[in-house]
Amino acid sequence: MVPAMSELLSLDVDVVSDVMCPWCYIGKRRLERALTLVPNIRADIRWRPFQLDPTIPPGGMSRQEYLDRKFGPERAMQVYKQIELAGEAEGIPFAFDRIQKSPNTLDCHRLIRWAAQDGFQDGVVDRLFELFFIEGADIGNHDVLIETARETGMDSKLVAEMLPTDADKDVVENEIRLAQDMGVQGVPAFVFASRYVVAGAQAPEILADVMKKVAELLQNAEAVDAEAGASEAS
Repeated sequence: MVPAMSELLSLDVDVVSDVMCPWCYIGKRRLERALTLVPNIRADIRWRPFQLDPTIPPGGMSRQEYLDRKFGPERAMQVYKQIELAGEAEGIPFAFDRIQKSPNTLDCHRLIRWAAQDGFQDGVVDRLFELFFIEGADIGNHDVLIETARETGMDSKLVAEMLPTDADKDVVENEIRLAQDMGVQGVPAFVFASRYVVAGAQAPEILADVMKKVAELLQNAEAVDAEAGASEAS
């Protein structure tokens, strides 16, 4: 007999996202709410890189030029109005009018990768979202990234030394290709236990339901393996 899920269970959750993606910010808040619905699951969350537009030059580009190129002036207003409403429901006061530059986010993803080593990743991701979407900061600027590192507890001096180099650029680019090879075409995408993928900023209830089902599958598989091992031993 396979037991029902009752104990605290660890679950790996990889979130593929880009910090210039407003739906990724919304998805982060919804994931946080989903976790409150499954108190018997302890999620090990890892933030994975994706670039919505890798063609943006390293120094970034005019926000208006970016929006005109991507949506056209009138459609951009419609799209972002809908996002503002979705953000309000998650407590995110989007201030799109403050954004003057659309960044190339490769260096942001390098910082996020480094932050994982000391357990600062979630704080760095949250701060980058806040800087870009609420304060309108240029998160492609190295000074902004260094200050983000300092604010979130990272070794900002080390970050200042590494950012001007090519450290981990190839690793981040390979991770992005890996996500694309897995079929990730847009973000956010949530990967549970390295195999179950949920695309989009789904409602907290949906994410919680998926986590419960995946956790049950993992627990059942472990129980079956344990029973098989006991049978072999006897």
